[in-house]
Amino acid sequence: MNALTHHRITSKWPAKHPERIQLYSLPTPNGVKVSIMLEETGLPYEAHLVSFGSNDQMSPEFLSLNPNNKIPAIIDPSGPNNQALPLFESGAILLYLAEKSGQFLPADPAARYETIQWLMFQMGGIGPMFGQLGFFHKFAGKEYDDKRPRDRYVAESKRLLSVLNQHLDNRDWIMGDAYTIADIATFPWVRNLIGFYEAGDLVQIENYPHVLRVLAAFVARPAVQRGLTIPSA
Repeated sequence: MNALTHHRITSKWPAKHPERIQLYSLPTPNGVKVSIMLEETGLPYEAHLVSFGSNDQMSPEFLSLNPNNKIPAIIDPSGPNNQALPLFESGAILLYLAEKSGQFLPADPAARYETIQWLMFQMGGIGPMFGQLGFFHKFAGKEYDDKRPRDRYVAESKRLLSVLNQHLDNRDWIMGDAYTIADIATFPWVRNLIGFYEAGDLVQIENYPHVLRVLAAFVARPAVQRGLTIPSA
């Protein structure tokens, strides 16, 4: 009997490799944070596609793992005390995988908490604001005659980009020389804002050259290129 047996989600997404970390996700900015992290660390894992088109995220099986019905989520069959660990929320998963692998999170306490600070900056600011901007610019919100909601998120997104751009001046990565989970969390959202949401002109992305420079370095990493397409349809 393997460690995943008692987890209902495996009845909908059976594990071919039950000894590996099980990833339930979709290639969205939040989803690829975890697939990129797994590719960067080399931790063995198995990816399962959670299709929004068929409302997989609302299925009883997925809700048994994440009652908040959001991707990504994981089960690590070899978690703490050698017990299976189910986990949701991308930021929490990044922290867990960093600690499990001993990678991309500084050991020095001060640098560790500074990294976590920038992870929270993405989770509480960049992700929600860029996501709302995407809704009002590209999706149903574009049909609204009143542009004040869109413009509110444009202004806040530009403010956040300005904070990030200023911080990245003379830095290779958010934490300086060290590539960390703060970068893995942040730059999928920047990439999505410019690409999928087609909002580069709207936020005047050319005004944030350090953000663009680090984004280019991020997407050039082989593990990032692989992670951006996982899980595949």
